[in-house]
Amino acid sequence: MIYFDVTKTGSAAHRSGLTRVSARLSGELGAAAQATDWPTAAQRAGAGDWFLTAELFSEIERPGFTEFLTRRTCRLAAIFHDAIPLKHPHITWPQSVARHAGYMKLLSGFDRVWAVSAASREELLGFWRWQGVTTPPPVDVLALGADFNGRARVTDRPAAAGATPQLLCVGILEPRKNQDFLLDVCEGLWREGRQFELHVVGRVNPHFGRAIVARLKEERRHFPGLCYHEAASDAVVAKLYATARASVFPTIAEGCGLPLLESLWMGVPCVCSDLPVLRENADGGGCVPVAPDNRAAWHAALGRVLRDDAWHAQLVREAATRELPTWAEAADTIRRGLGAT
Repeated sequence: MIYFDVTKTGSAAHRSGLTRVSARLSGELGAAAQATDWPTAAQRAGAGDWFLTAELFSEIERPGFTEFLTRRTCRLAAIFHDAIPLKHPHITWPQSVARHAGYMKLLSGFDRVWAVSAASREELLGFWRWQGVTTPPPVDVLALGADFNGRARVTDRPAAAGATPQLLCVGILEPRKNQDFLLDVCEGLWREGRQFELHVVGRVNPHFGRAIVARLKEERRHFPGLCYHEAASDAVVAKLYATARASVFPTIAEGCGLPLLESLWMGVPCVCSDLPVLRENADGGGCVPVAPDNRAAWHAALGRVLRDDAWHAQLVREAATRELPTWAEAADTIRRGLGAT
């Protein structure tokens, strides 16, 4: 049996990337896994079982976990997302920064780990080398699913003749997602007379996001093409994808980049930051990687995707016809890896 850890994500009200990963994997693992929490798993799991977690935690949050790691009777597996709290502590939740090094060190005692990208795999292995870990567990890459909210793949997106073009930006409002920079770029395009809408979707990071919300509200007074959707459901986001000309993802750091994958699944080209982790999926087609924080390059890329219909049609074809990973395939990888097929 796979005991799947939903200690936090099982009751989370928000739809962060981590909670989406947990929910989709839990659903696709089906009868092979049983949702559980800490420390229930420690009490129930036996020698033939696995405890699988995609959550972040520390000894303080889960008292006794270090001892359980040493004296466990079951096997442990984890899904590792990223080392962002260590690389960008000044724009990361303080609690995440405080626990992350300890969390990554705990993973070195697991039996196996999956990283959500090749880039995050190298971050984890590099951290262990720095920590002097001599016998790390095997770490493989788990391709996360692109299938958005269980919806069918969009392979035909007819152009909406005469409609105002719409750009869509999905992600929590915080400096890492770089919405401030995107607003700078779009403001320049609007001032040039370019007609388009920018739809920003995302909950607010309580530590760092309030200033971005304030700017969105202020900019809305001057640029009516700007719309902010704070508590958008998956159904609302799907409707926004259905009318979007392109998605925009100006992030400065990611573990995988689910918004890029989900945009492609919905048949929507993605203009994204040219980061190695995003290149892992962007290079397959349907994406326009742009140098991070290069305002002139982003201005040119968004301007072209808005006005060049032939180029845009090519990007749509690439997005609609390329192969994309699914959550069912991700769950199958885990089942096979844990011998639960």
